[in-house]
Amino acid sequence: MIGVDIGTTSTKAVLYDKAGQVKATHHVEYPLHTDGDRAEQNPDEIFEAVIGSISRVAASTDKENIAFISFSSAMHSLILMDENHERLSESMTWADNRSQHYAKELSDTEHGQTIYEKTGTPIHPMSPLTKIIWLKNEEPDLFERTYKFIGIKEYIFYRFFGRYVVDYSIASATGLFNIHELKFDDALMEELGISMNQLSEAVDTTAYYTDMRPDIAKRLGISPGTPVVIGASDGVLSNLGVDAFRPGEVAVTIGTSGAIRTVVDEPRTDQEGRLFCYALTHDKWVIGGPVNNGGVVLRWIRDEFAASEIETAKQLGIDSYDVLMKIAELVPPASNGLIFHPYLAGERAPLWNADVRGSYIGLTLSHGKAHMIRAALEGVIYNLYTVFIALNVLMDGPVKSLKATGGFSRSALWRQMMADIFEEELTIPESFESSCLGAVILGQYALGMKPDFTHVTELVGESHHHTPDQAHVNIYREILPIYIDISQSLTAQYTRIADFQRRPNSL
Repeated sequence: MIGVDIGTTSTKAVLYDKAGQVKATHHVEYPLHTDGDRAEQNPDEIFEAVIGSISRVAASTDKENIAFISFSSAMHSLILMDENHERLSESMTWADNRSQHYAKELSDTEHGQTIYEKTGTPIHPMSPLTKIIWLKNEEPDLFERTYKFIGIKEYIFYRFFGRYVVDYSIASATGLFNIHELKFDDALMEELGISMNQLSEAVDTTAYYTDMRPDIAKRLGISPGTPVVIGASDGVLSNLGVDAFRPGEVAVTIGTSGAIRTVVDEPRTDQEGRLFCYALTHDKWVIGGPVNNGGVVLRWIRDEFAASEIETAKQLGIDSYDVLMKIAELVPPASNGLIFHPYLAGERAPLWNADVRGSYIGLTLSHGKAHMIRAALEGVIYNLYTVFIALNVLMDGPVKSLKATGGFSRSALWRQMMADIFEEELTIPESFESSCLGAVILGQYALGMKPDFTHVTELVGESHHHTPDQAHVNIYREILPIYIDISQSLTAQYTRIADFQRRPNSL
């Protein structure tokens, strides 16, 4: 069984045996092209990465042994296709902020809230909805020439099968899909001036195809009739892949960015518009919130403020991040009152504001580099906790388990910090590439190999467990309201400084 994850920085493929054990892995990286608010990728580079990663792991076994391939993919991308099925654009990724002006205009209206409640996608420049509005207003010729508006997984599947299909999960993250009716919204189509024919056919995440183009199958090293499951988005499949899909089970991921999610049985939205609601299947939904600023904050700290620490790490032959963590351990919880708002890349949940900016609050002469490092680590967790507060409102009952994955989980300090700030028992699953595993679990269900998802429990172990330190919990409970109040009180100032920074003469 092959699970494939089309990510923002690379495509990964993992080959699992029948028992769910990893037999082979491969990933191929590709660049993200940024310039100001633009953040694009070349879909053909990603297509070749998909071919390369699958073919490499498929070569580890006989083609007759491959039961299926199942896909995970990043959300919110937009690619324009012409009537000859040729690309008119690069892939605008979730990180593309060019539509931020239109997103802000829409989010400030009751109509914006209505759209959110219908689609489950918060109004933000990440969404294809606001990207299309931007195109219609700023690139009208390109907009008029577009035959199909699709995402990166749709592009791959068109190249594989010659058909435009999108799974409910990716569709539910476009801002165009009515999650209550499981179809693209007629009123939104009319409002945007596009037709249903300009979008892909929406299908359940369990849909699969067995008529792959022979030349593609040959490049992949598989039989043309091998079932290919369309799968879902990376976020919802990550929940499945870490065994957090039952009521009360919450999954947190901190990689470059981050997210916190839980699974519910029906679509739900937040009256304050803080959380997304995306499909896992037609009858399982994932609610939660993504954050832009996860491990990227620590990388920024390392690259901009820790030159001597990096040099020390090189001399000692240890990871530079381990050195930063050791330094942060010298500082008590809450960093002696130093607060860091980690909005270095704007922010999605819970603020959904591309204009917010990072800041240190509470600096005094008694604070040093160690305080700044620890405050940055705490700021990332504080921000995720504010999303957790909103999530608790929509959950079916109390939190039963908190499971965390991602690069941050390598740090014992950061793991304990999360347990203390969330005031919850924290488990670090022992699973490999949760989105790829989630795709395979979904694939087994789609093809009738398993009756449900419960067998994932047998495949996911536990590598670390943390219990909240009550003394630390008490300190964090005192500082968190201050953190939240400051971010809310600076809303107008964030816009002013963002506008200033966008002016050419501000550089």
